[in-house]
Amino acid sequence: MAMLSHPVLAAPCFDNAQSAYNYLLTQETAQSQARMQSIININRATEGELTLLHGIGSNKAQAIILYREMFGSFRTVDELTKVKGIGAKTVDKNRGRLTVQD
Repeated sequence: MAMLSHPVLAAPCFDNAQSAYNYLLTQETAQSQARMQSIININRATEGELTLLHGIGSNKAQAIILYREMFGSFRTVDELTKVKGIGAKTVDKNRGRLTVQD
């Protein structure tokens, strides 16, 4: 008999499709909330991480990265408004999730 050195997570069994569906919805909601609560360092974030912010799509995320590469690190979160297409309202919506330091 082999012993595993790490825990194995098994998917739960369900009596019906509705129970399985409800379980999946709960899991998806929990994962989504975890993503939405994560702190994002705008000086290190990838395009994918930046797109998790409210009002930031792929184009704006790329603009943030380009700005960072051209002008260096952001010293404050408010400097994000220097990126074309990003205004104070977008910064304010995301302020609690943004940082410029580790």
